Amino acid sequence: MSSHAVPQTKAARQALVRQLIETAAVESQTQLAAMLEQQGLHATQATLSRDLVEIGAIKVRNADGRLTYATQAILESIEDTGARLNRLCAELLHSAAGSANLTVLRTPEGAAQFLAMAIDSHDDPDLLGTVAGDDTIIVIAADPVGGERLAQKFLDRASGLTH
Repeated sequence: MSSHAVPQTKAARQALVRQLIETAAVESQTQLAAMLEQQGLHATQATLSRDLVEIGAIKVRNADGRLTYATQAILESIEDTGARLNRLCAELLHSAAGSANLTVLRTPEGAAQFLAMAIDSHDDPDLLGTVAGDDTIIVIAADPVGGERLAQKFLDRASGLTH
């Protein structure tokens, strides 16, 4: 056990998890648990799973083609909001459908809030805001009948056709 043990609080543990993800290519919760152990902190898989969700970490394909955990800070440091939104749509968007002024986006479980943060941080005059659940995002279009057009805009982003 390390002599510089981290305090056993949730906030301290999550700060260390975030730091490890942002400074190393963390590919699994098992690897993350081992890295925490080296820092003198024991965490169960269930605890790490909750921590990863709460800090907004998701798995993305890195430059080597491997899936690694990433946080919003990592993604913001390497790409602008439009490029990040395009990449996240390509990686996370399962479907998009519009009706009236609403667009419903479907993502993998646990990814909706992460994608919604990227949508909200990208300044787009065509939308008013988002509401995210676990795997579903409702996007409110500025145009009273813009839901279908906005759905197509997200599908285009996922396909590499940017707006």
